[in-house]
Amino acid sequence: MTLFHLIAGWIGYLLICLLGLILIAFLCFCLYIKYIHLKYDHIPGPPRDSFIFGHLPTIQREMSNDRVVHDKFLEWSETYGPVYRINGMHVVMLCVTCPETTKEVLMSPKYPKDSLFYKRLFNLFGQRFLGSGLVTAQNHDEWYKQRRIMDPAFSSLHLRGQMGAFNERAERLMDKLADMADTNTAANMQHMFNCVTLDVITKVAFGVELDLLNKSDSPFPNAIEMCLKGIVHSVRDFTFQFYPKNKKFINEVKKSCQLLRSTGRQWINERKMAVQNGEDVPKDILTQILKTAGKEENIANDDEELMLDNFVTFFIAGQETTANQLAFAVMELGRLPEILTKVRQEVDDVLGMKQEINFDDLGKMTYLSQVLKETLRLYPTAPGTSRFIPNDIVINGIPIPAGVTCVFNSYVCGRLDKFFEDPLKFDPERFHPDAAKPYYCYYPFALGPRSCLGQTFAQMEAKVVMAKLLQRFDFSLLPGQSFDVLDTGSLRPKSGVVCNIRHRGQTPAA
Repeated sequence: MTLFHLIAGWIGYLLICLLGLILIAFLCFCLYIKYIHLKYDHIPGPPRDSFIFGHLPTIQREMSNDRVVHDKFLEWSETYGPVYRINGMHVVMLCVTCPETTKEVLMSPKYPKDSLFYKRLFNLFGQRFLGSGLVTAQNHDEWYKQRRIMDPAFSSLHLRGQMGAFNERAERLMDKLADMADTNTAANMQHMFNCVTLDVITKVAFGVELDLLNKSDSPFPNAIEMCLKGIVHSVRDFTFQFYPKNKKFINEVKKSCQLLRSTGRQWINERKMAVQNGEDVPKDILTQILKTAGKEENIANDDEELMLDNFVTFFIAGQETTANQLAFAVMELGRLPEILTKVRQEVDDVLGMKQEINFDDLGKMTYLSQVLKETLRLYPTAPGTSRFIPNDIVINGIPIPAGVTCVFNSYVCGRLDKFFEDPLKFDPERFHPDAAKPYYCYYPFALGPRSCLGQTFAQMEAKVVMAKLLQRFDFSLLPGQSFDVLDTGSLRPKSGVVCNIRHRGQTPAA
C-alpha cells in the first residue's frame, strides 16, 4: 500500500509539473503574440476577432458559409487602404494593393514565395503532391534551373507548331456541341471545357489521347477534382486530417495524387526509352523538355521527382484554370448580347468559313483577346500570390518590419474602383490596344520572373476554343441559373454555365 501511494504521489507530481510546463509554454506563446502585435499594429487593419486567433474566425466563417473570401478582402481593402494586416495567431500577413510595392516585390527575385502556404503543397496529407516544382519552389536557383529547362517548350515559337493539336481537340468539342444542338440538349459548358482543356494538355504536352468528351471512364478528371478539394481542405484547416471522419476522403485524395504521379512516371519513362531507342516521337512539350534537360549539366538524382512535380502541376493548374476562364467568358457573353455580337463579327471577319485556325489568326482577333482579358480581370481563376519579405520595407509611407508575408490579390485589384472605373461592369474596351495599360494592378498570371509559365499556352488554347464556338454556334443561358462565383481555391462559376446550343442561323426551339 505504501508503494502504491508513493507511485501515485510521483504520478501526481509529474502531472502537476507537466501542466505547469504547458501553462508556461502557453504564457510564452501569448507573450510572443503580444510582441507580434506591438511590432505590427501600427499597420492599419480590421479589429481582431480574438487575441489568439486574430482574424481567422472571420475568414473561416466566410468560407464555411460558401462565400467568396476574396470579397471580404476586397471590403477590407476599400476600408483600410492599399496595405492592411491580417493576424492569425502568431502570423501576420499583409494584403497589398499598392502598385509600386506590387512592382517592387513581384518583379524581383529577392522576395521568395511564402513558405507558410507553398510548403503545404509539397505533400497533400502526407503524399507528395506539387513537391518542389515550378509553382512551389522557394529557392531561386533551384526554381531557375527548372524554369530554364521548361521555357523552350512553352515558348510561342514552339507552341505555334502545336496549332494542329489545339485545332483538333477544339473540333472534337464542336462535334459534341453539334450533337447537342441537333438533339436540343442543354450543355453544361464548364464540364465541356474541363474535358477539352484536359484533352489539350495530355495531347499537346504528352502526346496522349484521352478523348474525354466521348469517353467517361477516364480516372483523371475525378483525380484532379479530388486533389483540388484536398488542397482547399489542407490549406484552410490544418487540423482537417486529424479527424477520423475525414479519413475516407483523405485516402481518396492520396490515391488521386498517386495516380497522377504514377501515370506521369509511366509516360515520362516510356518517352525516354523511345528517345534512347531512336524511335519517332511526337514533337510535343515532353519531348522538348527532355531534349533541353539532356543538355543540362549536373543533373541531380531527384530531377525525375521534380519532373513529376511539374507533371502534376500541369494537370492541376493548366486544366482547371483555363476551363474556368472559358466558362466565365461564355457566362458574360450570354448576358451581354452587344459584346457577343461584336466579338462574333470579329471572328467572322478573321476566319470566315475556314475550320483550321492558324497562329497568325490568333493575333488578328484583338477584341476576343480583350474579352478574355476582361474575363480574367473580374474572375481571375488563380486569385493571388504571396511573397515573404526578408527585409524592412516601406509600403505607401508605412514602415514594414521584416518577417511578414505580403499577399497580392488580383481579384481584389481587379474590382477596386481606384484602378478600374465601374469595376463590376464587364467592359472589354478597358483592354483596347490604345487604352492606358493597367499599372501593376492586373496580374492574373502573376508578374516578374515567377509569372505563370503556361500563360501563352492557356491563352492560345482559350482563343482557339472560343473562336470556334463563336464561329459555329449561337448560345443562350438557361433561365434560373445562379451565376455566383464558387471559391474552391480557384474561382469557378457556381452554376456550371448551362446553355442552350444552336447552330448559327438556326431558329430557337419553341
